[in-house]
Amino acid sequence: MGKGALALLVHGGTENWSPRRWKARFDEVCRDRPVLLLPDASFDPAAVHYAAVWKPQPGELAAFPHLRVIFNLGAGVDALMADKSLPDVPLVRVAVSDLTARMTEYVVLHVLMHHRQELYLRESQREKRWAPKSQWAAGAITVGIMGLGTLGADAAEVLRRIGFRVVGWSRSPKRIDGVECFHGEALLEPFLLQTDILVCLLPLTPETRHVLGRGLFAKLNRKSPMGAPVLINAGRGGLQNEADILQCLDDGTLGAASLDVYATEPLPTDSPFWSHPRVVLTPHNAADTDADEISKYVAQQIERFEAGGALENIVDRGRGY
Repeated sequence: MGKGALALLVHGGTENWSPRRWKARFDEVCRDRPVLLLPDASFDPAAVHYAAVWKPQPGELAAFPHLRVIFNLGAGVDALMADKSLPDVPLVRVAVSDLTARMTEYVVLHVLMHHRQELYLRESQREKRWAPKSQWAAGAITVGIMGLGTLGADAAEVLRRIGFRVVGWSRSPKRIDGVECFHGEALLEPFLLQTDILVCLLPLTPETRHVLGRGLFAKLNRKSPMGAPVLINAGRGGLQNEADILQCLDDGTLGAASLDVYATEPLPTDSPFWSHPRVVLTPHNAADTDADEISKYVAQQIERFEAGGALENIVDRGRGY
């Protein structure tokens, strides 16, 4: 198998994810093969064997007749799966330890923030009010994680070590030491009924779109020391019904929310999330992974594939993740 060209199709993202920076990274780790930054009219589409992409335009990948593998530079593949012309070649998702560690950092930070009443304490600071409330132990709180893939499983293990009771829910059966795992539609409600802080790390599929809505929130536990339950969504923006979240925050169905993803990104300046007193907002940076590690990962996968080895972390197109 020859040294086919690697095409880069990158749209959007932070400065750290700019197309030019990706080109420099891949030039460094793929020195023995052409690295093409698109759009570029000076190459033969038939020479492209690999594509590293982030939110490519529908139809872009169909232009390469000899494409062998698509590497998605981010964790979510929903934008790719929506492309009806996507070539029928292996689609590989990023799974580097750096991404997992950063997501766990985010989840633990926000669980602790709500557990330790930081919204109330920061409000007290602004008002110069010395009025501490009783603080319950971590073991009094159940954190429920929806999505028990690599990211969810790692976060669950760290939260458990801190002292929280952790439960998890996934589409298919999972086993994590010290974590009660539920799976399937029939066991979603028993999972929700005991959850005080809900962490959502699900992939976005037709089945999960808008799953975070009033019907689900109403089933969360309301008998914990926290009172109203808390939502943390660091999965995908399409998972959440944003109107429901706002209404549930206002009527007490939810006590607070930490949101890293949104239906429209960047978040419009007129969104109520920006100023809502019970919302902790972050700009889709929960797992803003070291792009150097991602480029090395892709280069290693290509070398293994060309040597006859198996690709890792291939997306199941039937499931959408």
